[in-house]
Amino acid sequence: MTDPVIAAKVPTVLDLEAGEYWWCRCGRSANQPFCDGSHEGTGFEPMKLELDEPKRVALCQCKHTENPPFCDGSHKRL
Repeated sequence: MTDPVIAAKVPTVLDLEAGEYWWCRCGRSANQPFCDGSHEGTGFEPMKLELDEPKRVALCQCKHTENPPFCDGSHKRL
């Protein structure tokens, strides 16, 4: 498996409704930070994010977080 593409060196802060979301792990999606199927054949799979209630989240776009899918500041070291 190769390293993921760095989609951005800042998180995406979103107010999400309760529900199911698929976070892009490969960095290739044109619909960042969510999966659009661009990982096909890369060895990466999207990560399921389930929210039971509406919540503000900071989702990682550098794809190097140690707390996926949430930003942990790893982009500052890239």
